[in-house]
Amino acid sequence: MKILNLYACLGGNRYKWGDEHEITSVELDEELAKLYQERFPNDTVIVGDAHQYLLDHYKEFDFIWTSPPCPTHSRARYWAIGANGKSPIYPDMKLYEEILLLDYHFKGKYVVENVIPYYQPMLNPKKRGRHLYWTNFNLPSDLGDRSAKVCQGKDELNRLCEFHKFDFNRYKGEQNKVKIARNLVDYEAGKTILDTAMGIIKKQDLKQTELF
Repeated sequence: MKILNLYACLGGNRYKWGDEHEITSVELDEELAKLYQERFPNDTVIVGDAHQYLLDHYKEFDFIWTSPPCPTHSRARYWAIGANGKSPIYPDMKLYEEILLLDYHFKGKYVVENVIPYYQPMLNPKKRGRHLYWTNFNLPSDLGDRSAKVCQGKDELNRLCEFHKFDFNRYKGEQNKVKIARNLVDYEAGKTILDTAMGIIKKQDLKQTELF
C-alpha cells in the first residue's frame, strides 16, 4: 500500500509496519526527521507542514495515519492553568479539520490519533488505552499495546528508550526528550491498527474482483 504517516516524530506507530509498503512520512522538526530517516531508510521523509501536506496530497494514498499535536487538547495542559503562570489557550482545531477532511473526502482507510482531551471529544472517537482514535473502520477492542506506565518514575528516559527500542539521547533538538518518548504510540498498537485496515482492504478488493 501507499501509506502517509503525518507528524511522524520518530515513528512509534510505524516501527512494525515492515518494508513492503511505500511509506511517506512528514515531520516539521528537522532533527526528528533526520533520526526518523536513519531509523527507516526506505521511507520517503519530508520536512514540512503535515497539515498542509495532507490537504495537498491525501488523494495519493491508500492509508493515512495522522497524529496532530496534542498539547492544547491535553488534560495535563488544562490542569496546569494557573500554575507556573500558564493561561488558557484555544484548542488547536486542526485536529478536527483533518478528521472532517478525511471522513468526507478520502477514499482509503484513515486513522487520526490523539490524547484523551480535557473536554468531551467530538466526532465519535474510539478510546483505546490512553489514546483516542478516529477511523473509518472498526478497531479491535484490544490493540495489544503495552502500558508505558511501567516506565514512569526514576530513570524514566532510559526506561522509555528500552520500551520503544530507541535511544532518545540521540535527539539534539529543542524539544523535551521525555515528552517526545511519552507521546509515541506503542508499536504494537500501530501494527494491530495497520493489520486491521489491510485485512479490510483485502476483503474489499476480493469482493470487487468477484464481481467481474
